[in-house]
Amino acid sequence: MNNNTNSKCGMLYLCATPIGNLKDITARVLETLNMVDIIAAEDTRNSIHLLTHFDIHTPMTSYHEYNKVDKAYYLIDQMKEGKNIALITDAGTPGISDPGEVLVKMCHESGITVTSLPGPAACITALTLSGLPTRRFCFEGFLPGSDDKKARKDILEDLKDESRTMIIYEAPHHLKAALADLYETLGDRNMAICRELTKRFEEVMPTTLKAAIDYYNENDPRGEYVMVIEGKSLNDQKKEKQKEWLSMSIEEHMEYYESQGISHKDAMKKVALDRGVQKREIYQALIKKD
Repeated sequence: MNNNTNSKCGMLYLCATPIGNLKDITARVLETLNMVDIIAAEDTRNSIHLLTHFDIHTPMTSYHEYNKVDKAYYLIDQMKEGKNIALITDAGTPGISDPGEVLVKMCHESGITVTSLPGPAACITALTLSGLPTRRFCFEGFLPGSDDKKARKDILEDLKDESRTMIIYEAPHHLKAALADLYETLGDRNMAICRELTKRFEEVMPTTLKAAIDYYNENDPRGEYVMVIEGKSLNDQKKEKQKEWLSMSIEEHMEYYESQGISHKDAMKKVALDRGVQKREIYQALIKKD
């Protein structure tokens, strides 16, 4: 439930702002930004240009990565006093790869109602433009930096067998390193590199990880990037698993299942399925060994 425990409390409005084209802002967001008592912005220096463009004069306060907890307490106190607050990020939907998620969680814990005003999100825009499968996808945001090698390696390894389409954000000065690490871990994959989304010089480049590495060795990255990367096909995963099974002898494979309490007959069925052969082939192989 997302209802106020105190009807006198104000609300938190998550307001999606344009990721490039100012025309993408919704009428509902404009109405809300004019109506609320305070706008909490990730970067007030950046957001003032947006508010000035739309002639919005609502007071602003900063809410960013470095004050996300302390400032959240202040904002919650303001809402408990009845003030309505709009949260905006530099571009896109609050809570996606920004500290907004912390404020939302703390609002729920404090009984403050939160509502989201849908709008632009770079991850969804890039996904729909990529030409890659959209039915199943996962969003990774920014990879951990090179200063946290263990976390970066763990996440990349976790993505290695991901079958869904993957969406990753990257800054221009980290793009080459990210492509190299992704290629080393995932192997070559189809992908799309998107930049300047919704802007005049929007670019969507269908490519592969290897071709992208070659391209950016010759061309300097510019702008913020969204990488959309093909997941590992279920068929490829099946083949890799089958290769692992085939590295075992049939006897070792049978022992693997029988040690789990599975009957000899059922173990033969599983071994045959794992190895992509008929059950009778497993039976005949075991007889020969006997």
